[in-house]
Amino acid sequence: MATAVIMPRQGQSVESCVITSWNKKAGDTVNIGDVLFSYETDKSSFDETATVAGTMLAILKEEGDDVPCLENVCVIGDPGEDISGFLAASETKEATEEPAPKADEARQEEAPAAAPTGKLNIEKISPRARHLAEKTSADLLKAVPTGPNGRIIERDVRTLLENGFTVSPAAKDGYTSATEGTGISGRVTTRDLEAKPEEKAAAAAPAESAAEYTDVPLPNIRKVIAKSMHASLSNMAQLTLNTTFDCTKLQNLRASIKAGGEKQGLANITLNDMIVYAVAKTIGKFKDLNAHYLDDKNAIRYFSVVNLGIAVDTDRGLMVPTVFGADKMSLNELACATKTLISEAQSGSISPDKLRGATFTISNLGSLGVESFTPVINPPQTGILGVDTITRRIKEVNGADVSYPAMGLSLTFDHRALDGAPAAKFLKALCTNLENFDLLLLK
Repeated sequence: MATAVIMPRQGQSVESCVITSWNKKAGDTVNIGDVLFSYETDKSSFDETATVAGTMLAILKEEGDDVPCLENVCVIGDPGEDISGFLAASETKEATEEPAPKADEARQEEAPAAAPTGKLNIEKISPRARHLAEKTSADLLKAVPTGPNGRIIERDVRTLLENGFTVSPAAKDGYTSATEGTGISGRVTTRDLEAKPEEKAAAAAPAESAAEYTDVPLPNIRKVIAKSMHASLSNMAQLTLNTTFDCTKLQNLRASIKAGGEKQGLANITLNDMIVYAVAKTIGKFKDLNAHYLDDKNAIRYFSVVNLGIAVDTDRGLMVPTVFGADKMSLNELACATKTLISEAQSGSISPDKLRGATFTISNLGSLGVESFTPVINPPQTGILGVDTITRRIKEVNGADVSYPAMGLSLTFDHRALDGAPAAKFLKALCTNLENFDLLLLK
């Protein structure tokens, strides 16, 4: 019995996913566990594996399609099975996703002089439309798309046939939408492909030099980041405060944990883990920074729990997974949770539900040698902490100049939600806790 494979729902906040690649094609044998296709949400990527064995009878969605969750993507079954019901359902869905054209628009589309698409994009043709065009030799370059998002669907191919727009199999590889057919009923033939004098001259001209640039479409995650960051800077009154603290004790304690922590069953606790822990234990006393500014309600939502977002650099772009309830965790628990989230984000397998819900975010560029920067707030949060690199500074101790390691912190806050003094007080309290991290662990 033929079985439809649907687009899974990855997280409660996900409405649709984009198919990035197919591992199987129509006619291929499918075994349980085989990867059928890969797909992605705004920030995560996944592989869909087969739960039934058989033959790939039909692929209903193409690479690049943005497919609503729970919608049919392909059909697996036995060769020769009737799958017309699945194909009809898919075509009906495509035809009804957008409003039908008005009467005058419909008449224009049916007219032989309607503007063609000009070029053929395989991703913009439905499987049924492509199948019909292959059987009838319809000239798809002259099709006027009426499907959703400029997609050519079956009725567009039938309109081509009604108007006599066809092309011979031998001429398919060499013609353009501007080629006029001189065959029977306007059919494009190989005779129509004979180059005109000006075309021959153009072909004999020296080839143009290699392009000096390449235009690459933005991936989904870059679009999301761009939209979010632009909205953040456009809609907020952002201000950044910079300070440093003496990280001598912090470095010494970290070295001690690294040397003997494994014997005590501790994770590989890093300086970043210790900073995350200090923030989680400090920010609860500064409610204006552990909050969301709600533009649509003209209100501020204060949280009684600390959910820390950790900015992570990945091959696909910036991701910010959330450590929920960070203020309730021990240093070791927090270190383990943070490393798991970072690993999932970098592998692209993280659930979208773990990329939302943060009440405050930490972005660490210290390992890249950045001494100071202006982190951008993730709306609707009211603040974000930037962690800078360690530099050597001089301070006076008992009348003598002493060199010490200083770590920089950059706090960006939304001035609509709080003023500079409360933000500065948070930074001061955080620096005190970091300089006395051993005492913070006792609280």
